[in-house]
Amino acid sequence: MTVDYAAPLTGDELEVTSADGARIHTVSVGSGPAVVLAHGFAIDMHEWNLIAADLVGRGHRVIAFDQRGHGRSSIGRGGVGSWQMASDYAAVLTAYDVRGAVLVAHSMGGFVAIRFLLENRDLVEQHLAGAVLMATMAGDVNRDNPQNRVQIPLLQSGILARLVRSDRVGRLFARTLMGDEPDDAMGAAFLRMFRAQQLSPLVPILRAMVTENRYAALDVIDLPCTIVVGTADRTTPPFHTDDLHAGIRHSRLVRVPGAGHMINWEAPEILVEEILRLSPTT
Repeated sequence: MTVDYAAPLTGDELEVTSADGARIHTVSVGSGPAVVLAHGFAIDMHEWNLIAADLVGRGHRVIAFDQRGHGRSSIGRGGVGSWQMASDYAAVLTAYDVRGAVLVAHSMGGFVAIRFLLENRDLVEQHLAGAVLMATMAGDVNRDNPQNRVQIPLLQSGILARLVRSDRVGRLFARTLMGDEPDDAMGAAFLRMFRAQQLSPLVPILRAMVTENRYAALDVIDLPCTIVVGTADRTTPPFHTDDLHAGIRHSRLVRVPGAGHMINWEAPEILVEEILRLSPTT
């Protein structure tokens, strides 16, 4: 069966204003228990297209948003950083006033989600039943990672954005995000999103993922969390998720054999099952 990785995620649109004036573009589709989806670096909400369709078909409401500076969301007065983006999570949850929702966060989205969970305990208790942290870390993303130590400076300098305009280089870059069975159609869908972003304003959040480190504070999180990682993930290798699992009480660790950094497309059925496991009505 052919999978359309480039299918848009559509639904009812709402612009949410964050604390510093950032305008966060959101989409809501379906009805039932809510699942809030937070995407990764330099892509947009459409990475969740397969997940959203499956969840809606299973009687859930999906709320997805473009992170500030990504997709159709603006950058507020505070710029782009982990605390500013965590405030966007608060704004989205408050605007939709969800109860018992599951927050699903990928890569950069998970890094920001961890700060949100640590610093907004009242909002967490009010709005969330659990969180799925997928292919992510609590900072220190360059630790023991030669790939990131090459790619992140290239991203920060703007060189990588120019290089991936070449289809050949773009395919090679996309394949670094996939696991044992790279798929060129998946890579093309990723590149379509990646090439559409303005990367220079996003450099501060890259810097934050390198320099900030919240592993020592993880035991403060008192929310059921499922941590999902591909065993072939080279961007956020499994030792990051091992540390998340060791630090977060009530956490469950799921390793997806052979998957890379894009579990949302490489193993969407596994991710959906883990989301449903945390949903309070399933």
